[in-house]
Amino acid sequence: MKLSDLHRITPARIQALHNSQIASISDLLYFFPRRYIDRSNVLPISGINEYSGSVTVIGKITSIQEIGFARKKRLQGTIYDGTGILNGVWFKGLSYFKQRFKQGNLVSFFGTVKQFGSSLTMSHPDVEDIDASDNSGAGIVPVYPSTNFFKNTFITSLIIQKWVKQVLFNRTYEEYFPEYLLTALRLPNRTDSLRFIHAPQSLTEPAAGLRRFKLEELLLFQLSMQRLRNNRISKNPGAHLTAGKLTDQFLHGVLPFEFTEGQSLAFGDITFDMDSGVQMNRLIQGDVGSGKTVVALAAMLMAVDSGYQASMMVPTEILAEQHFQTLNNYLAPLGVNVRLLTGNQSAPLRRDMLTDIEGGGAHIVVGTHALIQDKVRFHKLGLAVIDEQHRFGVLQRSNLLSKGEHPHVLVMSATPIPRSLAMTLYSDLDISLIKGLPSGRKPISTVVRYDKNRPDMYRFVRDEISKGGQAYVVFPLVEESEAMDLKDATMGFEQLKGIYPDFEIGLVHGRMKSAEKEAVMKRFAAGEVQILVSTTVIEVGVNVPNASIMILEHAERFGLSQLHQLRGRIGRGERKSFCILMTDVKRSKDARVRLETMARTNDGFEIAEVDLKLRGPGDFLGTKQSGLPDFRFADIVDDHLLVQETRALAQQILKEDPKLEQPRHKGLRKVFERYFSAKAQYFSMS
Repeated sequence: MKLSDLHRITPARIQALHNSQIASISDLLYFFPRRYIDRSNVLPISGINEYSGSVTVIGKITSIQEIGFARKKRLQGTIYDGTGILNGVWFKGLSYFKQRFKQGNLVSFFGTVKQFGSSLTMSHPDVEDIDASDNSGAGIVPVYPSTNFFKNTFITSLIIQKWVKQVLFNRTYEEYFPEYLLTALRLPNRTDSLRFIHAPQSLTEPAAGLRRFKLEELLLFQLSMQRLRNNRISKNPGAHLTAGKLTDQFLHGVLPFEFTEGQSLAFGDITFDMDSGVQMNRLIQGDVGSGKTVVALAAMLMAVDSGYQASMMVPTEILAEQHFQTLNNYLAPLGVNVRLLTGNQSAPLRRDMLTDIEGGGAHIVVGTHALIQDKVRFHKLGLAVIDEQHRFGVLQRSNLLSKGEHPHVLVMSATPIPRSLAMTLYSDLDISLIKGLPSGRKPISTVVRYDKNRPDMYRFVRDEISKGGQAYVVFPLVEESEAMDLKDATMGFEQLKGIYPDFEIGLVHGRMKSAEKEAVMKRFAAGEVQILVSTTVIEVGVNVPNASIMILEHAERFGLSQLHQLRGRIGRGERKSFCILMTDVKRSKDARVRLETMARTNDGFEIAEVDLKLRGPGDFLGTKQSGLPDFRFADIVDDHLLVQETRALAQQILKEDPKLEQPRHKGLRKVFERYFSAKAQYFSMS
């Protein structure tokens, strides 16, 4: 059967379906309803009032009329259900809705009721056509994404209902899941699942059917990631890297503190992996200031001890410079040659750098995406460290790995990633968590303050600075406008100079040259500047242990993860530290949740969970090309338990049957190979 065989199909409707990625009958069957109407629970119009909340009513259209004049014109559609009348009112899209409704049609209105005199009204109700030929008066009615989804081609939910019914009960559906999995997971078979979703007998059936397809989708993805991991392990033996003199000197001589328990456990995972003879692919997650960098540094020294080179790729030049300085400060006394490779270096310096890297003179190379350029050739790359992995595309990660003979891979995330997202985005990696902060790091007190509190805030800052503290004052990027960003920070800088004429105040922003920014930051780090006014450029900036105050202006404009990253700039010394979130009184609901979360907790993982729920996976990662798979049915935020369940299940299945060759896995293998082939481009870059 083809789409062209559907009842009352037209070329325009076929094109609209194709434009919405419905190119076959199979695609139509997997185009699921967005909600359901339980006709047995629909309220009579006579039984509702403006205190009823959101309700569904069903009735026949008795009249459609335009009311008012010019810009104040509105469309009113009146329905009658035998008990009373209700008016639907539209202030926009009048011409469309005027064509949409026909007198005598049976429709449902869903929305909030308001009462004007004796009339009941819904403004812009959610409208669905109801099949008038169904005289049962009860049943569950599926509601599909309709007209707007199909670009106003008058493909309504009722039309899709009729098309689905035309094909649903006239086909057989091959079952791919083995019987033991259906039983163990309490899943309906494929045929029943589709019926549960499109023609449910109760409101519990759609959830059961959808759960089956979510589990199937997630399991196929997790099987794919485990196959990648197993293939990598079997094909890429990985160099034997062990700790030697340099690593020992660093850990027990140069490093001025001992590893925390979390750092020790993560480093133990790394040393086991790199000495196992199998290529390491490990993600280290830790909160702001948990000490991931020094753990990675110790791992890089293991590579140097073993006669190999190590690289560290980071997303920005500022971060590359910071890591270079940190590594050089630690390792220069040990005679380790650390080089910095970025895109803005002079030609002579770059030639010298590339020669040093290819010749093996450079032991450790820190750089931006410049590391993956074709001209960069390593002598013997044994370990590739990737910092802020979610800021890179999967292709960039793959290109870096091609620089060596299957180097070990250590991925770091300075932004805590919720478990469900990490288990999806990094399913082919082993994960180590660094929990807790190094000794001496104190929790930061965070408060929300308003413009009326400014005098008190300014007095508090003066008192803290008088006691020897220092303060950041950070302005957000406004509407992605660097000019506006600079204007806000510059105005704030001038105002603060007037408020604190006796303090030295510095200004840093994105339009300054690197040398200028570095000069101001060095003065701030040395204590010569008491207040540093900045744009978000300091998010990954200098480490100033004496800085104890972070003031975030227009805090409602910052993202939650960004707020947490910025707060991590303070609390690095012995002083009690304070983060002050200055905001407008009027805030959106999401902004209020962000600020309340910051004031409530310092736990980066808890903050990340809230941020993920607010923004969704794509925005949370900061880029749509981050490597996050595009799931059709599953939502990795809402379905995080299913993500964990299917990952464990995929590992168990492939442990018992690595190639899915057992007879009971015949169907699963068939659909898996089809899925893996269809996603080949994604998996080839992972």
